[in-house]
Amino acid sequence: MKLLLTSAGIKNASIHEALVGLLGKPIDECRALCIPTASYGHPMVTPEAAWRFISGQEPRCPMTELGWKSLGVLELTALPSIGADRWIPWVQEADVLLVNGGDPLYLTHWMRQSGLADLLPSLPDTVWVGLSAGSMVMTPRVGQDFVRWTPPSGDDSALGVVGFSIFPHVDHPEMPDNSMAHAQQWAATMPHPAYAIDDETAIKVAGGEIEVISEGHWRLFE
Repeated sequence: MKLLLTSAGIKNASIHEALVGLLGKPIDECRALCIPTASYGHPMVTPEAAWRFISGQEPRCPMTELGWKSLGVLELTALPSIGADRWIPWVQEADVLLVNGGDPLYLTHWMRQSGLADLLPSLPDTVWVGLSAGSMVMTPRVGQDFVRWTPPSGDDSALGVVGFSIFPHVDHPEMPDNSMAHAQQWAATMPHPAYAIDDETAIKVAGGEIEVISEGHWRLFE
């Protein structure tokens, strides 16, 4: 699987270009599935926010409104009740998965419960585009600062697809706790590399290579 891990979606031309490069063809030739699940686990996210993500009515975080050939909704909490024989072909036929923000540990839980986490290694050509929690879910740990919904495990472990953690929305004017100084304190609790990225930044992971795509500011804490 190829990853484009963003803080706030396809915010600028550089991130857009990186997305098209990962897809290998124009956006209007690609089939997309959007995953809103993380929205429902975060105490500050409303059903209206989930609707804006699905319907492409959230210009601060462009994802679903980019002009896809087709766009469907994949709600992970529904998958265990309908059977893998129905939903796995939908995922296999998609070119890209667009994964909303919200609570990263709630998303981690339902990635595992639904079976989607187990399917990912069999999708080498599929592009995963994460938005905030949708990016953090791919990391080994999110850090205690981002624990809102408590998983059955009781810890802050995510899927560990990549070997680094992500602190999104750094220095966001509406998120005073997301300062770079706070990100540095958060990173000091991590036993592995960690990136602090602002909303104009994404991390591309493909073929074992990691590349930061940015028109804003970011920092790698080793």
